[in-house]
Amino acid sequence: MKHLKTIFYALRGGVGAQDMDSVEICLLTCQPHDEVYSLYGHTAIRYHDLRKGGIDAAFNYGVFNFHAPYFALRFVFGLTDYELGVFPYAAFEKEYRYFGSMVTEQVLNLSNEEKLKLRLALAENLLPGNAIYRYNYFYNNCTTKARDIIEQCINGRVEYAGRKEYTPTFREMVHEMTRQNPWSRWGNDLLLGIGADQATTLRLQEFLPNNLMHDFDRAQIRENGQYRPLVKERRIAVPAGVQIRQDGFPLTPLQCSIILMAIGLVLFIFQWRLRQVFLVWEVLLMTASGIIGIVLFLMLFSQHPTVRVNFQILFFNPIHLVFLWSVIKGRARRYWGIIIALTIFFLIGNLFQTYAEGIQSLALCLLLQAVCHTNRIRKA
Repeated sequence: MKHLKTIFYALRGGVGAQDMDSVEICLLTCQPHDEVYSLYGHTAIRYHDLRKGGIDAAFNYGVFNFHAPYFALRFVFGLTDYELGVFPYAAFEKEYRYFGSMVTEQVLNLSNEEKLKLRLALAENLLPGNAIYRYNYFYNNCTTKARDIIEQCINGRVEYAGRKEYTPTFREMVHEMTRQNPWSRWGNDLLLGIGADQATTLRLQEFLPNNLMHDFDRAQIRENGQYRPLVKERRIAVPAGVQIRQDGFPLTPLQCSIILMAIGLVLFIFQWRLRQVFLVWEVLLMTASGIIGIVLFLMLFSQHPTVRVNFQILFFNPIHLVFLWSVIKGRARRYWGIIIALTIFFLIGNLFQTYAEGIQSLALCLLLQAVCHTNRIRKA
């Protein structure tokens, strides 16, 4: 990789448009595999000099250090830095063959001048100080960076063909890509706020590799009143192989929520009849709700615009931990009244925002505990 970077540095000013006849520049669209960072696919740019001994490299804006300090925390807060890396294409292809992920290659219909501009722009991006950028999952990721640099190097304007009646929300697109990973979908839905439930434009939809590939196929370059297709050839660089999927947690979030609700109902019946409350059960529910609440509260300070306004915080917030000791001591009558109000607001918010699957069960279990306490008050 370092050797390949050095080559591009050295040739940054040593080529002209006449040297680009033998060069193909392609958009690579990689299908997902089982690794969590790959659930949405991937995009890269291939620079392929067809001459013998010519450079054949994949430019990847998705390079990151997963083992960097506080990586997951920084990712959640929108403070993650990614960078542009360059790899021998053979190594890039080998990796996706290993994972069994199909790679589609779209050969771009660029003039020699445009190829040269793109080559120089990629070389410039590789320079220290230029390679690193602030990553944002929806708005500035490995796919949008590839799209943007290609567009910037085209003489003229890229015009995309709109898709009729295709206005999915960010959440709907995320659901489509995580349909085989219910717990990843649950985690996304917990963190994503109402901003992810708004209809998107074609431009916003291109954060997903498959959407950009679809749009490139139908795009035209308009230059001086003349049109030419953006893609002149599409081919399969790596055919789909057999993917080995690791077994995750055996129950889905929905199944877990049903079990939780069933336990809550059974315990509610016993408590109602006995006019007693099971303190351990309440502490467990409050602790889980409070921990989720801390996560959602911290999201208020995230740089991701789609997580800041999250109606799930109407119920899941740190107030459960604030009252935890009072509940243990039996001096939290006011808390149970607050629970009833929070649950009402929480369920109203669900009319406007899609919540994490089954999260309502946890709120309803605490609501049942509030009802138990009203029963004890009447007895007293």
